[in-house]
Amino acid sequence: MRRALVTGGSGTIGAAIARTLAGAGHHVYVHAHGQIERAREVAAEIVAQGGAAEAVRFDITDPEATQTALAAVLEAGPVQILVNNAGIHDDAPMPGMRQEQWARVIDISLNGFFNVTQPLLMPMIRTRWGRVINISSVAAVMGNRGQANYAAAKAGLHGAARSLALEVASRGITVNTVAPGIITSPATETLFPKEALDRMVPMKRAGTPEEVADLVAFLASERAGYISGQLININGGMA
Repeated sequence: MRRALVTGGSGTIGAAIARTLAGAGHHVYVHAHGQIERAREVAAEIVAQGGAAEAVRFDITDPEATQTALAAVLEAGPVQILVNNAGIHDDAPMPGMRQEQWARVIDISLNGFFNVTQPLLMPMIRTRWGRVINISSVAAVMGNRGQANYAAAKAGLHGAARSLALEVASRGITVNTVAPGIITSPATETLFPKEALDRMVPMKRAGTPEEVADLVAFLASERAGYISGQLININGGMA
């Protein structure tokens, strides 16, 4: 049984990823910071269905707190599957964007990636097997009005992944980035009514969290061992 950590595991996509990885036989750490009760619910659901999971809480923008929390996780053994899913929106057109809006989004998605990934790498390298999967966004590929901060942060994940993939390839570790498009969530119907989906998405529907989770689970599997350094879009055919 391999051990997996899903950051932002309390969110819609993160929870689906956690459930799917647990269903594949992995022990899953469901991470949250502000929504730890939801992460505990997700972990409890997994355990109730016969899987192995537990919730962990730390602030990925705090390097020392993250190091401490991960040290406790590593006491039980290396984490061989890492899904960097945590991220936030704080949208505004760039001419009116406040500096703190820019910094906060970058801090969580990009600095958080480093704070979580770096401490896990040497234990992973020693096992000579690992999967690092970053969750980006269609906004990082195509851009989006009002999301220069979010697009920059998520695009940065792919650049980091490309470089890290080169560094760890000889150790049996793959590093990839998944860029979802419009995915069903509690906010999707309000933000993207049917006419908007018909206009924006060639498949004329939103994707599901489970579709994203299935892609992540494949990249985390033995079968994806020759795929690394890639940005994989899952967006219903959006250009």
